[in-house]
Amino acid sequence: MRYRRGVATLAGALALSACVGGVSSPERGIGAPPPTTMGHGRPRIDDPAPGYDEPGPRQPVASTPIAPVPAVAVPGAPSAVQAGTVRGADWSMLPLVADNAAAALQAFRTSCPSLMRRPDQSGLTAPADWQTACAAATTTPAAQAPDFFRRYFEPVQVGDGRAYATGYYIPEIRGSREERPGYAPIYARPNDLIDVDLGAFSADLAGKKIRGRVDGTTFVPYYDRTAIEEGALVGRARVLGYAIDPVEFFFLQVQGSGNVRMADGSLLRIGYDTQNGRDYTGIGALMRSRGLIGPNQASMQGVVQWLHDHPVEGRAIMRENKSFVFFRVLDGPPVGALGLPVAGGTTVAADPKFIPLGAPVLLSMDRVDANGIWVAQDTGGAIKGANRFDTFWGAGAEARAIAGGMSARGTAFLLLPIGTLDRLNGGDRGAAVEATPRP
Repeated sequence: MRYRRGVATLAGALALSACVGGVSSPERGIGAPPPTTMGHGRPRIDDPAPGYDEPGPRQPVASTPIAPVPAVAVPGAPSAVQAGTVRGADWSMLPLVADNAAAALQAFRTSCPSLMRRPDQSGLTAPADWQTACAAATTTPAAQAPDFFRRYFEPVQVGDGRAYATGYYIPEIRGSREERPGYAPIYARPNDLIDVDLGAFSADLAGKKIRGRVDGTTFVPYYDRTAIEEGALVGRARVLGYAIDPVEFFFLQVQGSGNVRMADGSLLRIGYDTQNGRDYTGIGALMRSRGLIGPNQASMQGVVQWLHDHPVEGRAIMRENKSFVFFRVLDGPPVGALGLPVAGGTTVAADPKFIPLGAPVLLSMDRVDANGIWVAQDTGGAIKGANRFDTFWGAGAEARAIAGGMSARGTAFLLLPIGTLDRLNGGDRGAAVEATPRP
């Protein structure tokens, strides 16, 4: 993934999300200034301010999603092919806005080499399917982006098309080069953490992996969050720096990557390397079930504020998430699961078994800022199944305000090269069809 393997709403703080990084933060204010918007209504993500003194989640602007095409849902389908695909809404029903389409065109152009090289886990496309659209993308000017998508793509609905979208961002927290009481060490991968591919021992376990450590002659689970916070990694892992606020660092781990701003103004960029092999537990769900937060606190910002207001209880709750993330120092821009740079307001994380990585997706949701064309350039630990998405918003206060409260429902249309659906319906998945662009 992305900067990491993280999350981002209560839909993020609360359940695991995407992953930007190189590999998938307190806010006490309650309102947010009116957003500056792009033509399609989404706020621009260009605020580089640090992420620790920001407004609360942005109040969403409601919109009415386009209804999905009637289709029979296949519960538990393992991929898009098994979930089923039908022709989506006609382009005449799908509004395209110039600046959104232009940004999506640029992201699609960047993704084209991967689309034409990587196997498609969804089973929907072959590399050759993308050749015509990718060739055209290289010469299409930004001003003609809406026409480009209408000319070379057909909206396709996967399964019942009912979409759910959360949000993620690159957090920035306060840090220190030196240890102080109460600071949280930021660890690199421990030298005794071992990855085991169980498929090497049994074909029945192909694709399954575990992590742990050796204790004498026994392979045991790796230290959990409590043991690590109590010093289990001293002498076992390099410390990259220290987070001044352990709550901020907890949510940076959830996001999977971020920036650490040192007292001298320098920046340490860290990205997900690995984790301790323990199961992830979304603490937001725990807090809701125990009545610790109410509906008006159902955002990452609300959870963070509660944890700061109740430090003893908060530490105990955070420790119920036994998963612990280890980082590496990053150089260059943040990248997603394709190993390509990700763009705030344009990149979306999706399940590659249902959405070809690199493909454009049009979301019509019940909140304006989630609407428009996104490009699937990332994945995430909790982003599983058809029509589940995690929208990426970049870095800074604006990104955090949007991502921290993002929870949108509506309809998703996967944009596939013209001719793909006919080939799928004809049953010939092995050969690509030379797409004929619409005039």
